[in-house]
Amino acid sequence: MDALIAKADAIRPVKRRRIGRDDHPRKSNAPAKASSSHDQTLTSVSLHTSLPKSLRPSSPPPEDVPKYSHIHNKKLRTQLTRESAQTARAKALLKDAELLLTDEVGMMEVEGEMEKTWRIGQDEVAKAAGEEAARGRKEWTLDGGPYRSRYTRNGRHLAIVGKKGHVATFDWQTGTMHAELQLRETCRDITFLHDHSHFAVAQQKYAFIYDRDGVELHRLKAHIEPTRMEFLPFHWLLATVGNSGYLKYQDTSTGQLVVEHRTKLGACNTMAQNVHNAVIHLGHQNGTVTLWTPNLPHPAVRLLAHLGPVVSVSVDPSAGGRYMATAGQDGTVKVWDCRNWKGAVRQWTARGGGGDLEWSQKGALAVATGGSVNVYTKPSIQTPFAATVAPPLYLTHPIPHRPLTSVRFCPYQDILTIGHSAGLSSILVPGSGEPNFDSMEADPFENRTARREREVKSLLDKIQPDMITLDPEFVGSLAPPPKLSTAVEGAHDIPFARLPRHERLRVSGKADETEEGDARAASGGEEGAPQTKEEKEKRKMRGKNKSLKRYLRKQRKNVVDPRAVAVRAKLEKQREERRKAKAIASGAEADRKPSALDRFKRAS
Repeated sequence: MDALIAKADAIRPVKRRRIGRDDHPRKSNAPAKASSSHDQTLTSVSLHTSLPKSLRPSSPPPEDVPKYSHIHNKKLRTQLTRESAQTARAKALLKDAELLLTDEVGMMEVEGEMEKTWRIGQDEVAKAAGEEAARGRKEWTLDGGPYRSRYTRNGRHLAIVGKKGHVATFDWQTGTMHAELQLRETCRDITFLHDHSHFAVAQQKYAFIYDRDGVELHRLKAHIEPTRMEFLPFHWLLATVGNSGYLKYQDTSTGQLVVEHRTKLGACNTMAQNVHNAVIHLGHQNGTVTLWTPNLPHPAVRLLAHLGPVVSVSVDPSAGGRYMATAGQDGTVKVWDCRNWKGAVRQWTARGGGGDLEWSQKGALAVATGGSVNVYTKPSIQTPFAATVAPPLYLTHPIPHRPLTSVRFCPYQDILTIGHSAGLSSILVPGSGEPNFDSMEADPFENRTARREREVKSLLDKIQPDMITLDPEFVGSLAPPPKLSTAVEGAHDIPFARLPRHERLRVSGKADETEEGDARAASGGEEGAPQTKEEKEKRKMRGKNKSLKRYLRKQRKNVVDPRAVAVRAKLEKQREERRKAKAIASGAEADRKPSALDRFKRAS
């Protein structure tokens, strides 16, 4: 200890030593005993230290980078070489990243034409699947049904709500219960907010927000009798619709009610969001489906989808929100192309009437009708087909507990959770989930520190509600020239409605400009020539009592008079002749000689 105290300055930078002719450069991986310093403290510290990444030499460039030796400009040659090296490194890293995507989408396949995938039951699927995947096959028997469920974005946590008031959130993989509530009133829907630490419940009269432990945080009095809820994760907006027929957006980061839209179509019990552009899809009792954005007071799209009430709407997340599926009380299921709305791409009749719909991450469509759940896969459900025939069935599972109130696919898992009157049932649907997750987007294995960092980052990257539109690609494109604007004092960004009355009349061709033109011509100066106050007062009443001016003042009406127009044209022609004569006299313009081709010139 005394030796360490005596050598308090032992941790110091190593002195540089010049290399002589007879010396050889020391290797970087030489053992610590070869060091010229015999300080044990310095030696022990140097063994466990390394240069920061910013000070380390960069990786060597790939071998197939062009040299650009034919370019004489040294700066340009260096820039091109650097860009080529970066491109080559990116290609090499892309190949390395493909090696990390070890999982693939596994679909059920049959050997012969006589065998069908829908004949395979859940017991056979669970036996053929791995031990980890087989854990997703579960049955929850509960008394507060019928139940609805909702997963978090990373697919790790599950929230359930019963119509009689039973609410629970838990980690379905480990079985860890977060919160369980008995609210003792009607509950219609539940959704997680930005993560599993907060969730919202649509209760009998208002919408409530709870934390992870089930403690009530907020009562949203503006959301009256909500029936369906959706959370927009990139905008931090909680959208609700209820029996009052109002669609309301609540900003969960600031607590403000952003906007509320009156649908004018009565109570609404169907709601879905397009993950691609954050547009809300609503299904109404008169058979119409409307698409809403916060910045429009009217629906962006209104579609007559069914002859009866719409009972379920879902949007395909695998195709960039291009396809929408709807189910009606008339017993039909329709798939729509959101790019043209010219008609249903495919439609078929579901047994047992309309039911709940849900698209998976890989484009599998689950339809819960009657007492069974049917799953259809691409590309059959997205291929145009005129006949009302059901597409080939991929998987089916009978459930005796009616009614079937909700179906939810678990993100990044091949699991489908069905809510019914006796609880919930989770079945295995091979190939329905995304096999490889992006840890920067949604990480099922994130810890508390990673969750906090992601929450802060998502708040910093929050998108404003005004950016929600049907076509999100408009961001970064050139704005079209304004149609209802004109130039006033060199500024072209003034809308037509905000122009002064005289400017609006001038733009519409109804303004009387003869007095101003005569005043400029009589003054003998240019339009932009400055005038003193005395000159303005002197010329203020000049020419006001001429007979022609009196006649024009009588004809100064909103009705276009041909005689007044002809007089104005004559005065404009005389004014132009005087201006041209003055310009020729001053030498600003050259006198144009008449030509033989002037006879073919149109009279202006």
